[in-house]
Amino acid sequence: MTASVAVRPAVVDPRAPRFGAAITAVVLLVDVFLGVAGATVAAAVLLAAVTALFAWGAFAGIRRHPYGALFRRFVRPRLAPPAELEDAAPPTFAQLVGFLVTGIGLVLTILGVPLAAPIAAGIAFVAAFLNAAFGFCLGCELYLLLVRARLIRPR
Repeated sequence: MTASVAVRPAVVDPRAPRFGAAITAVVLLVDVFLGVAGATVAAAVLLAAVTALFAWGAFAGIRRHPYGALFRRFVRPRLAPPAELEDAAPPTFAQLVGFLVTGIGLVLTILGVPLAAPIAAGIAFVAAFLNAAFGFCLGCELYLLLVRARLIRPR
C-alpha cells in the first residue's frame, strides 16, 4: 500500500531574495570597476566567488543560500512578518540564470577574452539591482514566461 503525501511548495519571505540581490549588486558593481580598471585577476576571482554563490542558490535552493541565512538571522527578526510568502521556484531559477551569465563570463575571462568579467558582472548587476531596488526579478519573470510557454514545468 502506498501512502500519498501532500507536498507543500517551498516558500520564502519575498524580502529575502531582495536582500541577497542588494548584496550581490554591490559585489558585482565592485567587480565591474575592477575589470574596467584592468585588475583582471581580482575581477576574475570576485566573479568566481559570485558564480559559486549563484550555483549554491541554483542547486541547493534559495532557502539554503548563505544570504538567506543572513536575512533570517539578522534582518527578519527586526521586521514585521511578511504580508505573504512567495514560491521559492522563481528566485531559485533566477539564481540559475545568474550562475549561467557569470559562469560564461568567468569561462571567457579564463580563456583570455578581454573585458568578459566586467561585461558579465555588468549584466548580472543590472538584474540584481532591479530586484534589490524595485523588486523586479528578471530571472523570476523568465521562469514564469517559460512555465506559461510550457517549456519548463513548475515544481
